[in-house]
This record gives sequence, structure tokens and C-alpha cells, in this order.
Amino acid sequence: MKRLGAAVTTAAAALVLAASTAAPAAGADTAAWPVPSCGRVVGDGGVTFTTDDGASLAPTTGTLKRTSYTHGLVALDTPGTLLATRDGELQRSTDAGCTWSRVAALGSGSTRLAAAKGGRAFAWEMGGGYLARVDGRTVTRLPSPTADIVGVGTDRARPDHLRVAGRDGRLYHSADAGAHWRPVGTAAFGGGASVYSVTFDRADLDHAVAGAMVRGGEVTTDGGNTWKPSTGLAAGGSANLFDVAVSPADSSVVYGLGLDLGENGPGRAGEGRHLYRSADGGRTFTRVVDDTADTQLTNSTLLAPSPADANVLYFEYGTYFAGYGTDLYRLDAATGKVTKTHNAHDGISAIAFHPARPSVMYLGLEEVQVD
Repeated sequence: MKRLGAAVTTAAAALVLAASTAAPAAGADTAAWPVPSCGRVVGDGGVTFTTDDGASLAPTTGTLKRTSYTHGLVALDTPGTLLATRDGELQRSTDAGCTWSRVAALGSGSTRLAAAKGGRAFAWEMGGGYLARVDGRTVTRLPSPTADIVGVGTDRARPDHLRVAGRDGRLYHSADAGAHWRPVGTAAFGGGASVYSVTFDRADLDHAVAGAMVRGGEVTTDGGNTWKPSTGLAAGGSANLFDVAVSPADSSVVYGLGLDLGENGPGRAGEGRHLYRSADGGRTFTRVVDDTADTQLTNSTLLAPSPADANVLYFEYGTYFAGYGTDLYRLDAATGKVTKTHNAHDGISAIAFHPARPSVMYLGLEEVQVD
């Protein structure tokens, strides 16, 4: 269960100081998007923030008291505004993450968020058909083109443009903020695979990377008209590619979480599980982190690339078992170095970065209750 350690509480003043002196991201309007000025987050305990890669977390006035997951967390381009989804409800902060309040009940118990231009966001259910648009405090339920969503992409430049991917690898496009849909291109893997996820490039929605069971990965740069297999995921044979993340700092850099099935045998270290990095948009991957006792990976490890440095990836391992808590890792692919910090929460379900000062990281937290 989640606990607040002494180091977390005593670091509150340091968090505020670090947030106010952190270097801004290139081109960011620091005057428009404020840094959090609080030493304690007012809310139910589902979201906190850190300015030192997780070494200290801002304490919260509330503590999650039942099994609960904060799967959605985004910072909007409206100054100071963030959205979060905890279980079946939407929460909102308008003071850079210092105060959180409930906005609406959602029609799904496990909802993710995709930020869009103009203070908009889209809420969606991984592996389900729930889809909604969030404008301010208004939630509008949308028709979904598929009953099994595995990816949602928003356009960095056009708030009404939206893409959705289905479990069969088919892509759909909307030019009116999700009111109407049309299929685009052809299905990834020829439509014959079980697709885990499709990740879209916000800078170019025609660029997407799909990950599938056994079939590994495929990438498109023309909106799904053509797909090309990703290489480097397996030493020889097949692989599962569970998830990918396109770097906001450089779209040619893509990180992946996968399993080399040729290494997935009894007694094999890490069961063949690895983190991968591509420098050519997802066409070619190389291994950058292995599943070891020091860098623990699962099939659902959260991937969060830094928006300021394409070489930096954050990922996490958390569990309630034996009161272990959570490790937040930072990979610097330029040096190959992985560092980690630890906290007493049961897990981190989502990560968002301050739009102007990415050293401020917002964390969506988990609580697991076991009788």
C-alpha cells in the first residue's frame, strides 16, 4: 500500500525551489505555464510531482485507500492545466498540479488520456470501445470506429484531427474531433496479427509504430498505406512488441518494450525481456536495457521519453508485494547509464512532463489493496 516516507515530507520545500529554478525546454513560454508553487498537493493522492527524477515526491493531503490506478495524466497547452483519470473519474488541476478536483464520472473504469491542441484532450479505454472528448470541464462521449482500441493519436497542430487504431491493426481518421470516422490505409501486419498497441507521432500522424504478439513491430510513414517490419527485436526468430513510445524531442527516436521469444525459455535470464531504441523512426531497433535484478521489466512497463532530450527515457517497476514500492528509472541512451530512485507507492501508472520545464514530472500513482 502507499506510504509517505520521511524523505518525501521533508523534501517539500526543496521541490518548490527546484521547480522555480529548473531550466526551461527549448522554445517554451515559461511565463505562460507556471511551475507548481506548493509544497503539498491538495487532492485524493492519485497525482503528485517531482523535480529530481523521483528522489523526492511532493506529499499529498489525501492517500489512496483502495485498489486504484491513475492511468491517464496529461498537461494541456492551457497554462497551468492538467487532467488525470483515476479509475472511472476525470480530475482537473488549473494551478500547475497543486490542487486537484473531480470534473466528471467517465463511462470506463480504466481510461487513458491523449492531449490535443487548444486545451483539449481525448479519453479512451485500452482494449475497449470507450472514447470521449474533453473540452474544459465538458466531457462528450464519441462514437468509436472500433470496439477494441489499442492506440489514439492527436495532431500537435490541428485540434480536430484524431487517429484511432484497433486490435486488428486497422487505422481510422477523424477531421471533426471524433464525431465522424473513416478508415485509412491498410491494417498493420496484413490484418492477421493480435496487435498490442499502435503509437502515433504527434508531429506527424502518418507516422505510427505497431507492436504485436509474435510478429514484433511494423512502422508506417504514409498513414498506413504501407507498413514495413521492424528489425532488431529478436536475435533470430520472433518477438512480442508490447508497447512503443515516440520521443517528443525527436520523432526519429522510438523506444520499445518487447520480448525476444527465442530467449523465452526456462532458466533464461529476464525471460528475453528488453527495452529497445530506434533512431530511424521504428524501422531498426537495438537493445538498450535488459530485464535484470537491477532493472526490472514487466510486459506492461510504463515508457515515458523526455520531451527535452531524445536520449532520455523514464520507466518504472512497482509492486505491492512484500511492501516493495516503486523504482523510477532514468536511461541515458547516450552513455548507456541507468539510474533509479525509489518510493513507497505501489506503482506509477502515468507520467506527464511540465510543458515548459520538463524537470518537473507529474506522476499518476497506484494503490493495491490485498486482503
